[in-house]
Amino acid sequence: MIESHKPRIREAVSAELARSGARLAGFVLDMLCTSMLDLAEEFGAPSYIYFTSGAAFLRFQLHVQESHDEEGFDVTELKEAELACPGLTRPVPSKVIPSGFLNKEWVALVYTITRNFRKTKGILVNTVRELESYALESLSRGKNIPKVYPVGPILNLKGEKSRREDDETIEWLDQQPESSVVFLCFGSMGAFRGEQVREIASALEGSGHRFLWSLRRPGEDYEDVREVLPEGFLDRTAEVGRVMGWVPQAAVLAHKSIGGFVSHCGWNSTLESVWFGVPMATWPMYAEQQFNAFLLVEELEIATEVRMDYRSESEEVVSAEELERGIRSLMEDCSRKGRMKGFSDLVRGALTDGGSSSSSIAEFIGDVSNNDL
Repeated sequence: MIESHKPRIREAVSAELARSGARLAGFVLDMLCTSMLDLAEEFGAPSYIYFTSGAAFLRFQLHVQESHDEEGFDVTELKEAELACPGLTRPVPSKVIPSGFLNKEWVALVYTITRNFRKTKGILVNTVRELESYALESLSRGKNIPKVYPVGPILNLKGEKSRREDDETIEWLDQQPESSVVFLCFGSMGAFRGEQVREIASALEGSGHRFLWSLRRPGEDYEDVREVLPEGFLDRTAEVGRVMGWVPQAAVLAHKSIGGFVSHCGWNSTLESVWFGVPMATWPMYAEQQFNAFLLVEELEIATEVRMDYRSESEEVVSAEELERGIRSLMEDCSRKGRMKGFSDLVRGALTDGGSSSSSIAEFIGDVSNNDL
């Protein structure tokens, strides 16, 4: 699919250069579209990568590829061991290594993409220096690693156009005490089978905490959530909880009544949670989310663990007891909230004039503008 777009991009760039008479200073490529390097070379322009995950995961990816190419290391054979990795203070357990790295066919593609990273002039990373300073320092010292620009957090804080039910959600939150509500949301692709849904419901009811739960089928809302919830659950929890379909996540996290976030640990959701200073409980699903969960719990210590190693392709069911413990820890341990608030202040400061990300963006613009001058 990516290859099929090359002719269209070639045509679009050529037409724009002819129309504007501008000089092409460079290409910025998505982290999965590194085959477009060939197209940039046709135009005689340098390429940059936009890396949508964090700096620690970028360092991990580069380390695994380098270890494979130079030492014959096979990450798919790691099994139950741990992997020491530059950019992290602790070794990475095999249980949190992304599934794509543990599949021989997929990891071959990862190696190709990562080798292409090294052919670029720079990598823009959606992170903040103060949040991932250790990983960014390691990247700056790494062998044959292009210049890294931490330019985050790049977030859509305005969200999508509000719908009537979303207004009702915010109105309900307005009526709840400050920091009293646990928010459960697992991304656009995060969904569970009926047995797991019932365990979550039991955990929420047993925890005694107020809750807002975004419950969805894969990619769409239920017509009636009662079809998957335990009988009488909505009636018994009517005073303390809401079960919704899609919700405006950023608006919810920004609300003063939210005290914790049970999340799939997607990097955008992670950055939103940090931005708003909301502590997290980790329940990863796919991609690099298990690695993110490890980073949040073990390295940054701003999240509690429901699970770090859960994978959506598994048939495993997380018990109500395990989830209830995670919710209680999230909502009743104040130490993470203070630590998360500190990171929130640093992340927000990074985008102010003179802040680390603002300065990094300016540096990138300067470097691109000076290419071939």
